[in-house]
Amino acid sequence: MALILNIETATPLCSVALAENGKALSMRETLEDKSHAARLTVFIQEVLMEKKIKVKDLDAIAVGKGPGSYTGLRIGVSTAKGMCYGSNKPLIAIGTLDILCKQALQQLAQTELKPGTLLCPMLDARRMEVFTCLFDMEGNSIEPVTAKIIDEHSYREWLSDHPVAFFGSGMEKCRTLLGHPNALFVDGVHPHAASLAILSGQKYNRGEFENTAYFEPFYLKDFIATIPKKGLHSLNK
Repeated sequence: MALILNIETATPLCSVALAENGKALSMRETLEDKSHAARLTVFIQEVLMEKKIKVKDLDAIAVGKGPGSYTGLRIGVSTAKGMCYGSNKPLIAIGTLDILCKQALQQLAQTELKPGTLLCPMLDARRMEVFTCLFDMEGNSIEPVTAKIIDEHSYREWLSDHPVAFFGSGMEKCRTLLGHPNALFVDGVHPHAASLAILSGQKYNRGEFENTAYFEPFYLKDFIATIPKKGLHSLNK
């Protein structure tokens, strides 16, 4: 029996779940913009207090490792690592696109999808770029995680032979460009910590833990600092 605290902050969704054997016992989350720094530790305290659990009672702490928001990932991973250091608990890391895929499979469970349908999670990056990969209906990865610029030719080789379900925060970039009969767009799929909990429970049972001291988020691309428009205005004075 594994009692795991699960943290996912790679997207605008800030999500925390306390889970036992992969099943969420308590969860808190919000889509409030840029709320991770203010809400994450509050959510952690609330889910633990709700079930009268102390950090020392946990078997592990799991975190979504990205790709995704640079700031969100730093907040989530640093919080998870700090808790692991302080409590001497193992750290589990799960790819955010894997979490999205697991969530999509749960939401599509009652949908009659065509045989051979592929799952394409997408996280919004800059301009017409997304962080993405491909899974089959069993959740097996068939294309590695990459940063991809979307245009009208994207995924044509897959769509010609397979239905492809697109979902995630980057999906809207594809909706108007990929006007193919085999393109399916699934709204409302977010990387919830409850789906992270299923995957972290499996990793715990396999004994797949990270080196807490050296673990870093999977950014996929280097962080690019920008100057806010207000800052540009002051520089031009």
